[in-house]
Formats: sequence, C-alpha cells, structure tokens
Amino acid sequence: MRTSFLILITFILRSFSPAEPIRILSYNIRNAKGMDNVTNYKRIANIITQSKASIIALQELDSVTQRSKGVDVLKELSETTGMYASYGAAIAFQGGKYGVGVLSKEKPVNQKTIPLPGTEEPRVLLIVEFEHYVVFCTHLSLTEKDRIGSVKIIEEAIKAYQKPVLLAGDLNDIPGSPMMQLLQHHFQLLSSNAFSFPSDKPDRCIDYILMHHKQKVSVLQAEVLNEPVASDHRPVMVQLNWQ
Repeated sequence: MRTSFLILITFILRSFSPAEPIRILSYNIRNAKGMDNVTNYKRIANIITQSKASIIALQELDSVTQRSKGVDVLKELSETTGMYASYGAAIAFQGGKYGVGVLSKEKPVNQKTIPLPGTEEPRVLLIVEFEHYVVFCTHLSLTEKDRIGSVKIIEEAIKAYQKPVLLAGDLNDIPGSPMMQLLQHHFQLLSSNAFSFPSDKPDRCIDYILMHHKQKVSVLQAEVLNEPVASDHRPVMVQLNWQ
C-alpha cells in the first residue's frame, strides 16, 4: 500500500515538473540585423543552437515584409535550428507582419495572442502552452503607462493556468522600476540584472526571464551571453529546475 502511494505521488510531481533542468533564452534579434548592419539569419541560428536552450523567446520578427525581402524570419530560424515555431503578430507591416515568437524543441499543445497597450505601436503577449509549463513572450511598450497597464493583463492571463508560467522578453524597463516592482508581485525574477542593451557597449538591463510558480524554483545558471554584434541586444539565458 505504501509503495503504491509513493508511486502515485511521484507521478503527480512529474506531471507538473520537467524531467530535467530546462534552459530558456530570451533574445531581441532586431530581425537578425547586427551592429555591423549585416542581416544574417545563420548567425542568429548559430547563437541559438550553441546556447543549447530548449525554449527561445524572440522579439522583433518580420514575417514576409518588404524590409525582410519576403523572408519569414521565425520560419527561417525554425528550419535552420530544427525547432518548432510559434508566432505572435503585433502589427501589419509592409505587406506582412511584425511581432514576437517562440522556438521550442518540444511541440506546443496550444498557442494564442493577447493584445497589450502600445502608444507608439501595438504590442502583444504571445502565450505558448506545453505539457508541463506555459511560456509568455512579449516586447513591451516604450511608454511607462502602457507597460504598467500590460502588467495587469499579464497577471490576469496567468489565472487560466495551473502550470508554471515563464515570462520572457524585452520589457523596455530597468530593474527596480515601478513596472518591474509590480510584475514581481506575481513573478519571480530568474535572470540576472546584467546589462543587455545596447549589445556593443551595454549600459542597462531591459531583457528578462521571470516565472510564476507556487513551488520551489532553483536557478542553476543565469547570464547575459557575450554577443556584441549579431543584434542590438544581447541574449539573456537561464537554466532552472522546479519542484
């Protein structure tokens, strides 16, 4: 009887936890246009592959626009890395779309996009659900009022899930700001506060990875990758486990 009980408990824990540590990368890639003004999708794909991340939250992605010369940027990266692609369009732009995306080694079970406030341009929250967790990917507004309004929408969105929720993206705000303080009422900051922008000479942290989870979360590694050329942001990476 005791053995059966232990097996049941183990099954329940595993149903809400990854089998091994998970590595997440957040990266504003500026459509793969580097600080050298060269657009190079292979360069971005190599950074993603070398990071060994299983979840990549990407911002500033064109889909078949004139600017990208008809290239679906997320699809290009998906095919090169061999990962699943989930796209969230924020605006119609130059005959195509512009938004955020998630690459994943695991096939998503569901995805949706929620509008967020954006004074200078519309913003979105891309929600990608997996078996054991949910990923929120976003690129918040340059306007503080919009960012604070976005927090309320994000907090409401997490209520739909019993699974852990990871939030990753370019939040366009610095540590300790009113918006970040509000966000951390519901999310634990996982990434470091190391500078991520601009990539050649970083002087501020505006890219983050956070998590909403009721159980213990262990951060095994948190760093900003030393990549000064491929985009105007540096990639932010976290490796973690949870119970």
